Amino acid sequence: MPLKPFNSCSIAFMLGGAFLILFLCSFLEFPSLSTSIHQPPIDDPILSLTHSAPDPFTNLISSFRKWDSQVGCARFREKHKSLAQNGSSSCSSLQQPSECGKKKPQMEHVSVLVKGWTWIPDNLDNLYSCSCGLSCLWTKSSVLADKPDALLFETTTPPLQRRHGDPLRVYMDLEAGRKRSGVEDLYVSYHAKDDVQATYAGALFHNGRNYHVSSYKNNDTLIYWSSSRCLPRRNKLAKRLLSLLPSHSFGKCLNNVGGLDMALSFYPECANGAGDGPQQWWDHLHCAMSHYKFVLAIENTMTESYVTEKLFYALDSGAVPIYFGAPNVWDFVPPHSIIDGSKFSNLEDLASYVKALANDPVAYAEYHAWRRCGLLGNYVKTRALSLDTLPCRLCEVVGRKGGRYAREL
Repeated sequence: MPLKPFNSCSIAFMLGGAFLILFLCSFLEFPSLSTSIHQPPIDDPILSLTHSAPDPFTNLISSFRKWDSQVGCARFREKHKSLAQNGSSSCSSLQQPSECGKKKPQMEHVSVLVKGWTWIPDNLDNLYSCSCGLSCLWTKSSVLADKPDALLFETTTPPLQRRHGDPLRVYMDLEAGRKRSGVEDLYVSYHAKDDVQATYAGALFHNGRNYHVSSYKNNDTLIYWSSSRCLPRRNKLAKRLLSLLPSHSFGKCLNNVGGLDMALSFYPECANGAGDGPQQWWDHLHCAMSHYKFVLAIENTMTESYVTEKLFYALDSGAVPIYFGAPNVWDFVPPHSIIDGSKFSNLEDLASYVKALANDPVAYAEYHAWRRCGLLGNYVKTRALSLDTLPCRLCEVVGRKGGRYAREL
């Protein structure tokens, strides 16, 4: 039986309907599959959650063993093979190490006299044997450095003028604002664009603390937070996130543990090995942090390259940092070592991910794989550019310029 041909009215009606749909689509936004489903942050592998039955583990070592059997270092290295050679990738956020062959210091010995300081620890004072055959005296004693090649100022302004034969004036500012004194010959800050970079990733300035790391992880209270500088923006962010997750807040801000300096009441073992004399809250900071699966780290200011001790303390303690701060933070930390809060569309999604991760020992253990598998990435450079190594690196720059006999800069 032959098919009846479409009449002209039917064809016109169908074409008109098609054009109407196209017209409406140009004004209405229909959700696609990619936008209607929450997209995991690139560096927070939600897709790596095992999606098995929740396992509210409390033993960190047992989670490592499960990860070893199900994932292992070989697969982790393959996943991050672009960072297989630690510190080998170029990164504009971190200064490159000096090479003797390119520009060897003019001097064989340099002395730096520290005149004013906040972040510079006393135990940096030493006589160093540096690269390129250079020796470096770093001291706060004007007796030991009676003819210094450089004067280092952190809390005070350098002399307004420098004559030939006077020490070079070095000014250091590790605060977020990076304000030069205006009269320095060399400038030290946390940023790679300045003369000498000093990151917060060092260890020397918190010697004497209790570095006991607990294998027990609290599963009833997931997050550690401590802040005693109650900045409005940071407080607001912390309050919103901590309202969604069980937490302990030990500082002055949003304190919920019954008062200040309560960590030893919760974890008395943290009193051991923290040095002689009266205990301060920071002496057992790392030990207390280690009992929690997560540490909330919020910078005072969200500024490029301003990655402070708040993050590195958490990494040192064996917890997983939940970080809000520098937009280029991944240039400073090991691969898959932190949860970058800014990568989530909202705090509710972040809280849901943290809860799921806390009950997934294999996925949680992967946040520690960088340390166990020795895949550090740019973290090698971050540590190499810390305050720990500042004496030799500054002496090398001073030596290349000729010390106190350098021409006016």
